[in-house]
Amino acid sequence: MKNTIDINKLEMREVHLSCPVKTDDLIQLQLGDLVYLSGIIFTGREGMYKRLIEQGLELPVPISEITNVNFHCSPAATAGENGYVVKAITGTASFRFGKWMKEFFKKTNCKIIIGKAGMTSDDYRKLFVPAGALYFTTVGYGLGATYGSSIKKVHDAYWLEELGVAQAVWVLEVEKMGPFIVESDNQGNSLFELCNQQVNKNLKNLYGKLPQPVLSRYGEEMDRDHEVI
Repeated sequence: MKNTIDINKLEMREVHLSCPVKTDDLIQLQLGDLVYLSGIIFTGREGMYKRLIEQGLELPVPISEITNVNFHCSPAATAGENGYVVKAITGTASFRFGKWMKEFFKKTNCKIIIGKAGMTSDDYRKLFVPAGALYFTTVGYGLGATYGSSIKKVHDAYWLEELGVAQAVWVLEVEKMGPFIVESDNQGNSLFELCNQQVNKNLKNLYGKLPQPVLSRYGEEMDRDHEVI
């Protein structure tokens, strides 16, 4: 499918959504939008996916009745007098979870997946689009405390003893958590892939104008008569 999106014309609109998110709200989102979320979300990593999908276990709470937003992340949780407190939360790379997403969507009816760096447009078209789901990415590094500051309450932590703090399923109440960037749209396009295409098409011309290096390494220079390091 030939892409017709001009990334130079994309706007970075600021959008505020309530969780669980509504289908009508998702349909209006565009690549590059900056989204802030309020309501209930839940976290998940390898431990959760293996238990839910590979082992066929169920969470102690019907998560699909509470929220439809899953965050691939590691919460920095500490035990306080009135339960656990999460003051920072850091996204983790989502490409590792692609093999579980088809069954995960069926089991949870999730509509938003948040993580770091996203997946491929192929994953989005095959897995996300049929489920009516979108992918949001965190913004760079160093925003863990910013995201954490929006957490107003830790409702519960499931499989904490079995999986540990990072892998447990945390159910969090958040207020204006963000910004998150809309990385996939309802057609399965990937913002990162489109940006990479824009950058890569100019690389040949850019490097073609540079002089050849005086020193080269084996693999870069095959002529043994030339100086190598």
